Formats: sequence, C-alpha cells, structure tokens
Amino acid sequence: MSQAAHNPALLVLEDGRAFAGTSYGATGETFGEAVFTTGMTGYQETLTDPSYHRQIVTQTAPHIGNTGVNDEDDESSRIWVAGYVVRDPARVSSNWRAKRSLDEQLKAQGVVGISGIDTRALTRHLRERGAMRAGISTEILDPAALLAKVLEQPQMAGADLAAEVTAAEAYVVPAEGSKKFTVVALDLGIKTMTPKRMAERGIEVHVLPATASLEEVLAVKPDGIFMSNGPGDPETTEHPTTLLKALLEREIPYFGICFGNQVFGRALGLGTFKLKYGHRGINQPVLDRATGKVEITAQNHGFAVDAPLNEGVETPYGVAEVSHVSLNDNVVEGLKLTGRDGKPLAFSVQYHPEAAAGPHDSAYLFDRFVSLMEGRS
Repeated sequence: MSQAAHNPALLVLEDGRAFAGTSYGATGETFGEAVFTTGMTGYQETLTDPSYHRQIVTQTAPHIGNTGVNDEDDESSRIWVAGYVVRDPARVSSNWRAKRSLDEQLKAQGVVGISGIDTRALTRHLRERGAMRAGISTEILDPAALLAKVLEQPQMAGADLAAEVTAAEAYVVPAEGSKKFTVVALDLGIKTMTPKRMAERGIEVHVLPATASLEEVLAVKPDGIFMSNGPGDPETTEHPTTLLKALLEREIPYFGICFGNQVFGRALGLGTFKLKYGHRGINQPVLDRATGKVEITAQNHGFAVDAPLNEGVETPYGVAEVSHVSLNDNVVEGLKLTGRDGKPLAFSVQYHPEAAAGPHDSAYLFDRFVSLMEGRS
C-alpha cells in the first residue's frame, strides 16, 4: 500500500488564487465548491458522505491516509466528493482493517485530488473570502486557463442536488430485536449509519426516495417521519418542504437532521441562508438550550436556518423555537415544535447525531425521537 509517484497538479479558486502541487488519486480535472473540514479522523466517512456532493474538500489535518481504507466505514455506496485536497498523504497505510490505500481508492472511483499544497493557507483564504468555486487539474497547469473553466461552473447557491444522491428505489432497514415503531425516512442524501441508529432502538425504517409522494409515505402507515442530511441549497427543496407541511398538518411526529433541519425550518415558514464558509468537522460545540449541556458534534453544512434565537414563532402547526445554538457563531443548530395540543410534535438538529466518525454526545436524539413517538402513539 505504498504511495505511487504522482504527476504535477494545479488547484485554482474562482478569485484567481492558485496552488501548485502533485496529483493524489485519479488524474484529469474536476470542479466544485471549495470547502474545508477540520476533522482529524474519519476521512473515509467524509469522502462517502452524500452531503459533500459537488464539493472539493480540503482536509485541515495535514497527515491523511495513514489508516488506509476498509470495507466497513463507508457512509454510502461510493465516494461523493468532487475533488480532494490534502497536504501530506501517508506514504504507507497501516491498519488491521485496511484493504487498500486511500490513493488507490480515489483512483478506483475516479476522484481527482491534489497533495503537497499549503492547506493551512488555503483554509485561511476560504475563511476570509468564503467558500467558492474551484478546479483541480493534472492536464491544465496554466492558472489563467484553468480559472476560465472554473468560472463556467454553476454556483452552489440555488443548486437542487437531492435528486442526484437519493436512493433509486425504496428499501427497508428492519428493526433490531422487537419492533416498536415504523418510520419513513426521506432520503435526501442519507448516510448508512442513520437508519441503523434507529433500527438499534426497535424502529423499522422505510427509506423512500426524495421524490416520494404523500400517498406513498402514508401508505407505510408511519409512526414517525425522518428527513436526512443531503447536499444543495434548501431554497430549492420545494417537494420535501410541501410534503413535510402536509405531514405536520396530520400531526405525525418528525425528526430531521442537517438538510432535514433546513427543510423543517422552511416548512415552518422560516428562511434559510448560505454561510460564509460553513461548518464541517467533528469538533463543533453546540449548546442544548433545554439542558444547558454542550455537545461536541459532527457537522457538514453550508446553509443554515434563519430563526429568532430568543422568542417562539407561531406556525400553522404550533409554536416553534430554537433548541440548539452553535457556540462558535450563534448559528441555529436545532428547532423544536410544540403542537397545537400543547404536546411536543417535531424537532430537528443541524448536526449529525449518528456520527460514526466522531463524537457520540448526540446519540440521545434518537432516543428522543422514540419518546416523541411514544407520546403521540
């Protein structure tokens, strides 16, 4: 699993900043939104997270690939990142579960990457200027020529990507042990660990494509509704938002994470907006306002919900409130809805409580979903 020799490669941002390095993974060229993630571990989970679709991901941790790639930790069936940027790839990967090197995995799936650049300087640039379009190429090594192609690419704002990452057809993840509840999970880019976390709690999970109709959802006779993480701009999610409104009107318990939090916000009549450079990593501190506890969370999002932090919002379905807040920048990290009957009806968080690659501080949220359904059954 040693590192092979590599060709020259070039990374160019849409504002003209260029970084020369060597290729990592497949050769060729690729384009996407340049973002960074601060996780020091879990690169395999990062690469296979559908929420990173159409993004060029920079790892701020300098040494990547030392444990190789195994066959157990993928969050989906493939790598979703558009491109990959690392500073110092491992020359030899070593782990008892490793099946191949990260470089080999990237090549096998055609993922173009670049290594040997100053990822610290790139991260500082993105923090100051914001996430932006970028390109990586081993074929075009002239910054001006590559920049011209970068500027032809679409922006992430306004991108409707859920249909590109969702399951082609419905499938069921059976409950482990005795079945307690049936849940419909709308796949907006779901990670494999999420339905497993629910199955561990006796939930039979029916994962439906993002295009599922209200009739298809109700045909399952669900005790609860879940909407997953996923890529793209929440302002484009007209179908999931309309669907969720109809389900809240029927007072079916709801739990959403990440993109599902943004869809929930829009269904409640709240706005969403694009963050300057987003929250990506496994060390993001979040305050649970109900308990006063601080959770260290795994996050991957470039958009957020716009909601008042210190007052409730009247909605057609009851009163909505902000339940969780980021301690880094006060961005909304969770919402809760009290139904018209005064009982809890729905909640969501912006982070990832399944967090196979990171902290487990937030696993209790799946238990909260069970309690919510018990209270409504």
